[in-house]
Amino acid sequence: MTAKGPVLFDLDDDAPTQTPADAPPVPDALDPAPQGQAMTTVAALAARPTSRLARWFWSLLAMLITTVASVAAWNFVTNLVSQNVYLGYAVAALFAVFLLVVIMIVIKELSAFARLARIDKIQHDAETALSAEDLSAARNVTKDLTALYRSRDDTKWGRDRLQDREADMFDASALLALADRELLAPLDAAARREVEAAARQVATVTALVPLALADVVAALGANIRMIRRIAEIYGGRSGTLGSWRLTRAVMSHLVATGAVAVGDDMLEPILGGGILAKLSRRFGEGLVNGALTARVGVAAMEVCRPLPYVTTKRPSVRSIIRSALAGLVPGSAQKDR
Repeated sequence: MTAKGPVLFDLDDDAPTQTPADAPPVPDALDPAPQGQAMTTVAALAARPTSRLARWFWSLLAMLITTVASVAAWNFVTNLVSQNVYLGYAVAALFAVFLLVVIMIVIKELSAFARLARIDKIQHDAETALSAEDLSAARNVTKDLTALYRSRDDTKWGRDRLQDREADMFDASALLALADRELLAPLDAAARREVEAAARQVATVTALVPLALADVVAALGANIRMIRRIAEIYGGRSGTLGSWRLTRAVMSHLVATGAVAVGDDMLEPILGGGILAKLSRRFGEGLVNGALTARVGVAAMEVCRPLPYVTTKRPSVRSIIRSALAGLVPGSAQKDR
């Protein structure tokens, strides 16, 4: 027998009522989660080892170009002098001034490398003094550290405090802890601000610039500037070649330790659960690239710091990401308080 009219079914009263907003998001297999492609590319480019054959090639090419340019300049000046004495000597004077500037740049670069080597030596001596609890070696480290910052007014108060209390320390760890606290703690705060600023810049540029290679160039430039500023804060004063050397050292360390991958596991506890899935693809890439920049900054602080972290706590990458990137996501700043 066929029923006529509508048929009613009794539903369980305990069944929860759902709305479209309660439905889980549909996974998009064609659009994977942001991986920070720009910073991953920067790390791979900077950390890529060069072969000995490539080094020979570039060295010989530079020597050949220098030789050809020097001979051509000499012939040009001598021919010009034979044709017009005054004009020839004027051009020769210009070449001489240019050569003087080049020599000054070379001296500056060599001085930067020497200063970086000096910081590496202080760091190595401090680690040796701590491991052996050698008070005499620790005093030599503090003496070298004071000499390193003697010309800087922003460390005068810390140097005076260290000098006043140095005689009261009778073991190496306590003496280096005092130097760490009085001299390097303010520099750590300044370096942290540079890392936060670079992370925000990389995140913003990656999110706003739609060009494929522009984000890689912007990330590389921002990270080189950040590493250079951190080196200057800690007394490195790295030049152009020194900055590239530091960048390669930092990126090689990150690649070797596998620290160039970051995603939801790091950003979700900071910015909120599932936050990357709720953002646009481009903005998510910006956040991941900013987080990777923060990791690069922390590694640069460890490389450029004259002392290992004795009593001062090593900067937390997550805390830097929280303070640098939380304001870029609506509602995450209130969640963080």
